Amino acid sequence: MELRNKKGVSGFLLMEVREDPELQSPVFSLFLSMYLVTVLGNLLIILAINCDPHLHTPMYSFLSNLSLTDICLSTTTIPKMLMNIHTWNQSITYAGCLTQVCFVLVFASLDSCIPSAMAYDLYVAICHALRYTVIMYSHLCCLLILLSLFTSIVDALLHSLMLLQLSFCTDLEILLLFCEVVQVIRLSCSDTLINNILIYFASSILGGIPVCGIILSYIQIVSSVLRIASASGKYKAFSTCGSQLSIVSLFYWTAFCVYITSAFTNSPRNTVVLSMRYTVVPQMMNPFIYSLKNRNVKGALKRLVSI
Repeated sequence: MELRNKKGVSGFLLMEVREDPELQSPVFSLFLSMYLVTVLGNLLIILAINCDPHLHTPMYSFLSNLSLTDICLSTTTIPKMLMNIHTWNQSITYAGCLTQVCFVLVFASLDSCIPSAMAYDLYVAICHALRYTVIMYSHLCCLLILLSLFTSIVDALLHSLMLLQLSFCTDLEILLLFCEVVQVIRLSCSDTLINNILIYFASSILGGIPVCGIILSYIQIVSSVLRIASASGKYKAFSTCGSQLSIVSLFYWTAFCVYITSAFTNSPRNTVVLSMRYTVVPQMMNPFIYSLKNRNVKGALKRLVSI
């Protein structure tokens, strides 16, 4: 299928990230630094987990896959931003935009689903410790990851195929630094009712179900931890929960704010800041939070560096 719409639109314009030419180098350096930290940090987590036999457990398998997803999500958006800043060019082709929309949806959905699997794993480890190895066997771990990946790919393909049916107006500027499905739909001159219904339905499924699962898991976890008599045991359990909740809260809250802001405000700058906070900042912070809060990961990283 040819990636052109009915009116022959060949591309879109992404939002300009700088208004002053003197800011080009600082802005470019900032995004490049964030990208390198994200890739190198998450890559170290993946290598440490895969090279240390003691970390071949469901919890760290989920963490490794989350780190890989974070690298992919950042790679989908930031390199194009860097190229646009360096070349003073805001354009992105029609095919490139739809491809970026598809990959952003895949990896953002995975970033939503994997933490819910991690929360369930933590729930089993704390609330059903004696049956943990029976419940969280390796095949279930792989099944949860594959189910998350399959759901994310199906969702992304549905949205992308629906975008192919749209015609676009003369105003082709996307009010974000990357192509995002809601912003692309807003540029269309076609009837977008079905697209919007699909977005709300998919967001309810891929956002609502993981969030509900995380909330229910942590309610059970907190209830079990409060019954622990040892103060050190409570601190260890809450410390593990806190590192996961901080990343999950940052991702979901900023993602929610992006959609609320884009729907009810005309301030594109606020939308850009919020969108960067859920597509860049959580992915960059994951390695620091999980490694600094986890003694096993820190030990594996030290052994990896020494090797």
